[in-house]
Amino acid sequence: MSFTAEQIAKLKKIIQEGVQVKREIDDLNAGLKETVAAVAEEMDVKPAVLNKAITKAFKGDFDKDQADLDAVEEILLVTNNKS
Repeated sequence: MSFTAEQIAKLKKIIQEGVQVKREIDDLNAGLKETVAAVAEEMDVKPAVLNKAITKAFKGDFDKDQADLDAVEEILLVTNNKS
C-alpha cells in the first residue's frame, strides 16, 4: 500500500481523533460505573440490574425482551416447570 501525503495527513488526523474519542468514552464509562455502583448500593439493587435498565432504556428494546420472557414463562407453565 502506498499513500499520498494528503492521505497520510488524513489518516494521522482520524487516528488522533479516534484515540481521543475512545479515551473520552472510557472516562465516561468509568464515571457511569462508579455512579451506578453508588446508586445501586444506596437503593439495595444489584448494579447489573441497574445497568440492564440503563441499556434497555438506551436501546429502547424492552418490548422484545418482554415478549421473549412471556414466551419462556408460557413454556414453563405448560410443561409444569414454573414454581
